[in-house]
Amino acid sequence: MRVLVAGATGVIGRALVPLLSSVGHDVIGLSRSTGRAAALERAGAKAVVADALDAAALDRAVREAAPDAVVHLLTAIPAELNPRKMPKEFALTDRLRTEGTRNLVEAARHAGVRRIVSQSVAFAYDPDGDGLANEDTPLWQAPPKQFRRSLDALRELELRTRDAGGLVLRFGHLYGPGSAFDTDGQFTRQIKDGRFPLVGGGPAVFSFTHAHDAATAVVAALDRSVTGALNVVDDDPAPMSTWVPEVARLLGAPAPKRLPTFVARLVAGSWGVSYMTRLRGADNARAQLSLDWRPRHTSWRSGFAVELNGPAAAAI
Repeated sequence: MRVLVAGATGVIGRALVPLLSSVGHDVIGLSRSTGRAAALERAGAKAVVADALDAAALDRAVREAAPDAVVHLLTAIPAELNPRKMPKEFALTDRLRTEGTRNLVEAARHAGVRRIVSQSVAFAYDPDGDGLANEDTPLWQAPPKQFRRSLDALRELELRTRDAGGLVLRFGHLYGPGSAFDTDGQFTRQIKDGRFPLVGGGPAVFSFTHAHDAATAVVAALDRSVTGALNVVDDDPAPMSTWVPEVARLLGAPAPKRLPTFVARLVAGSWGVSYMTRLRGADNARAQLSLDWRPRHTSWRSGFAVELNGPAAAAI
């Protein structure tokens, strides 16, 4: 199968491209620059150059690639995030999820593409409810103001993918090479330096996804006709009060400090506080059944131990 990967140099894309090649697919990476195109070719993929926000250029690039399937992983999330500036820092990603998705779906239609798989997130579910969220759980009904535009962009991405007969994969909090939880990633450094507090006791529940597990789910999705949306997360959702101290232990870092919600709101804004106190974990049963997929890292505990190789990793 000829597979065009849009966003091939991102966290998931870097794990996906060699995996697709290893199982016999002909991989074409979409790049905005010739420099990144060269990197893709070194990784064993062909490359086409186009800006996803330029509809005409993208249409030409997709026609040139002539893929059977398109994987949409386009984002432009800064390596260093400030939650108070989320609307500004996510502006380009929001455009890629709206205009970029619109352009990519239309170009895929013109090129006769048979399969579209798009990346979304599994941590935008409405927090008001019991237990883990499954794919029938509504997305956040009354999100913090700073998150509204990004949530609207995710809704549009998912709607356009579904209308095209495609599949949305909702990934959890990504970790692995190139992520915020990489050995030199923003969150890892903050935990190591004791600057990642437990706000309000740390009740937000995180569902994690290793980049390799995200990639294997994409590969599985290409070979099946499943549509709609699926949660691609590990088997071990955990509140921040559990996983942050454990990651700190792996890093040999001090135990996280506790910060009252009202103080955190002054520093991180409403979205930052909601992110650390209200997120809801996700259930992966439907993805496992529909895709015959299993995460290699069934728990973030073993996954982080391997990735971070901290002083206590041997005890895991």
